[in-house]
Amino acid sequence: MTDFTSNDPRPRHHAKRGMEFTVYFSIIFALAIPFAMVGWMLDVFQKQTLMLHGPLARAWAEADRITPLIFSA
Repeated sequence: MTDFTSNDPRPRHHAKRGMEFTVYFSIIFALAIPFAMVGWMLDVFQKQTLMLHGPLARAWAEADRITPLIFSA
């Protein structure tokens, strides 16, 4: 019989993001949109396909990557 008491799988809880995080995220997201648009257009012309993440998804991912770096310092 398997004993699950020693290695209990627990759901991961993400840290609650506060108002300051949201403000920084919004600013970075707004600044990332033009750069993501240019990068997306270049990828569309180079790869000749629209099966790529769009500019808003790219900007969101970039803001989601950069904002926690600000708060970890």
